[in-house]
Amino acid sequence: MFAARGIAICLSVFALLYFALSLAVHWQWRRIWVYSRRFPARRCANLLFTWRMFPLGAAAAITLAFAAPSFLLLEPRSIDEPMGVIPLGFGLCGVTIVLVGLGNAARAMVRASRTIARWQNGARVECSGSIPVWRIPRALPTLVAAGIVRPKVLLSHRAELVLTPDELKTAVRHELAHVRRLDNLKKLFLCLAVFPGMAELEASWREASEMAADDGAVSSASEALDLAAVLIKLSRSGPLEAPAELTTALAQSPAASVTARVERLIAWAERRPSPAQGYSLGYVLLGAASVATIALMYSDLLVRVHAATEWMVR
Repeated sequence: MFAARGIAICLSVFALLYFALSLAVHWQWRRIWVYSRRFPARRCANLLFTWRMFPLGAAAAITLAFAAPSFLLLEPRSIDEPMGVIPLGFGLCGVTIVLVGLGNAARAMVRASRTIARWQNGARVECSGSIPVWRIPRALPTLVAAGIVRPKVLLSHRAELVLTPDELKTAVRHELAHVRRLDNLKKLFLCLAVFPGMAELEASWREASEMAADDGAVSSASEALDLAAVLIKLSRSGPLEAPAELTTALAQSPAASVTARVERLIAWAERRPSPAQGYSLGYVLLGAASVATIALMYSDLLVRVHAATEWMVR
């Protein structure tokens, strides 16, 4: 009974935090998006993804760091209290969040695996290395980065027909930038964080991640123009196949997003991307001070968390 009560309380805390933080993210994400647009695309994408995953990560961290230890250390094992309706109800909500997220991630992985296997039927390695490039005997998808554990780039014969050698190299570098940024793994994490009303935030992150990959693929005005030409050619080369889950395709974004990327690349010479900035000393000191403060107040925080969970049980 002690273990069951502890699990129910921890799941209840997780569910309450997850719902509250998800609502906050849903209400405030546009402000974060407007704020992030002043930064380079890479930082903008990172900020949007962090904001999207914040409810799941924060709820899990607080539950594991405070709710579970406070119950194990401060709850008397000799008291056999009845299980209340509130912890049971919120505990079931917590279980539902976890199971639905895991189910979404598992289904996405299975579907992506089947789709990639179908695309690779009859394919051969064009360029071997840490991230191999496979030539697939299909028209679609034209160019895509696939895989998480063993990432690869799939190149169709249609892309080879319509692109020049320089354009093809720049397009492949774009997909390699997605691989280096672990964008397919991030999409898997998004499957775990289930909450309604997050579609626009996730779409904004995808658009920002495409622009970040654009910046990672070009280092000169001529390369930026090559990539702009790639986007135009591939978007006009024929009907687009529906994008597969857990993959990144170069020209399968909405038309408005492709247009914005093309305009951005054409203006590359005037808008030369800023170099990636590291974390400043101020952020490091702020993080260290926060950790030190939590460590000093940890015992008192556990007492307060236990009191709050006791109130919830009653």
